[in-house]
This record gives sequence, structure tokens and C-alpha cells, in this order.
Amino acid sequence: MVTLSETRIVNRYRVQPNHANNYESLHGGNLMKWMDEVGAMAAMRLAGESCVTAGVTELDFQRPVPIGEIARIEAYVYDDGRTSVRVRIRAWREDPRSGESALTTEAAFTFVAIGEDGSPIEVPDLAVETDEERRLREEARDAED
Repeated sequence: MVTLSETRIVNRYRVQPNHANNYESLHGGNLMKWMDEVGAMAAMRLAGESCVTAGVTELDFQRPVPIGEIARIEAYVYDDGRTSVRVRIRAWREDPRSGESALTTEAAFTFVAIGEDGSPIEVPDLAVETDEERRLREEARDAED
């Protein structure tokens, strides 16, 4: 069985001018795309198959990420269904010089595992074994309320 920790993915993107909106900060659409990509990687770690986005809940933008800073995106699977997985995805703005960071965005995405013919396929059960994994799963579930 794959554990929650084994599904955890962290990726960083430096915000360039071509990623920016009129206010010289990261365009929300770019951030959503990056979150979707990192979330899909986490989902694939559990499923062992390709996964497609089926839904997004409560995508909240709390603060901007200015040009020149880093968007750090973290994702992990916290629940599984028959053919789907729930992934908690959060983004932080991070100063590339100091490493100082602040939460900017969070959401829960649902991904569906698909076979080569494009049909949904079953996913294995997620193992939640450690206190840290239980804490992360509870945080993700609480964030949905």
C-alpha cells in the first residue's frame, strides 16, 4: 500500500514577468495550472496510473506572489474512493534569498484514475500509518468544512 507521505509532492516555480497579471504578481490562472499539475503527480503516486482533474473545491487566493518570488506548491493525497482520490494542495510565496514564506492559496482537488482507454479504473487504498500522516489527513478534511 502507498502511504500518504509517499504521495507528497513539493515543487517550486520562479514567478517571471510572463506569469504576471497587470499588478505585477502571479496570474491566478498560472497558479491554478501549477497546482493542478502538482496535484496530479500526487494522485498518480497513489493510483499508479494517469489521473485527470474531476473537481476543485474552495480555491482561495489569500495573497499575491510578486514577480521574482517563488511559488512553492505542496500536494498530498488524503482520501481515496473507488476510482478517485482527494488531494490537498497549498501554495506559498517564498523569498528566494531568505526563504521566508507565507501561505497564499489552498484547495482540495479530486482526480480520477484512468486506464489506457480513458475509462475510470480503481485506485488502491491509501495507507495512513504515522501520527504525522493522521494529522495531515485531519487538517485536509477540516479544511473542507
